[in-house]
Amino acid sequence: MGDQKDHSEDFKVQTAKHPNMTSAPLRPHNEQSKDRASKRLSTDSNGTSDGGAGSSTPVELTALEESFRRFAIHGDTRATGKEMHGKNWSKICKDCGVIDGKNITLTDVDIVFSKVKKKSSRNITYDEFKVALTELARKKYKEKSAEEAEAEVFKLIEGKSPIIAGVTRAVASPTVSRLTDTSKFTGSHKERFDPSGRGKGKAGREDIVDKSGYVSGYKHKGSYEKKVNKPTVGKPM
Repeated sequence: MGDQKDHSEDFKVQTAKHPNMTSAPLRPHNEQSKDRASKRLSTDSNGTSDGGAGSSTPVELTALEESFRRFAIHGDTRATGKEMHGKNWSKICKDCGVIDGKNITLTDVDIVFSKVKKKSSRNITYDEFKVALTELARKKYKEKSAEEAEAEVFKLIEGKSPIIAGVTRAVASPTVSRLTDTSKFTGSHKERFDPSGRGKGKAGREDIVDKSGYVSGYKHKGSYEKKVNKPTVGKPM
């Protein structure tokens, strides 16, 4: 009992010295942790630190880097566009005209790719991509300086996108030509088209009764009317 009385007297003395202790209740520890966490998240989202303010404005990509990303994700739904594998590296060199078959061949492209990439990686980064282009530029434009050659190769790629192969065209053959040539049709198929190859429609599919009064196959159909209506020439006096 004596100890409790001493503690209560000490507490009264402390509250007398600090009157704000009774007016501001203590907050639970878990609420204080939530406040600190929310402050950290808001700081990270705004790109700021305790020392000052930052900016979240996105970095604008160059035309060369945009082309790099387009080719990097070509044919790969899981690609992020930050790295490029060997197949798409060969494609960008082929589609953009870096490979000319003389100074630069597909073999040269493969050799440079293996040279610039890390040994433990199968892909190249954008920086390694530029180094590889510089290597090819020196070989493609031997008569120009290193800076001029690099600029020329960059121009070949800037703003380009992967070329998607079109639909394969059908190859004409004698068999296909005969099947589509109406002049060579026989039997009932021949009756469905006129000499110019145009379809007759219903007349070529059904037998239509001739109600003109002429015998079927008569060659002088309509000639009688012409003879009757032919004007007569008067005899000379």
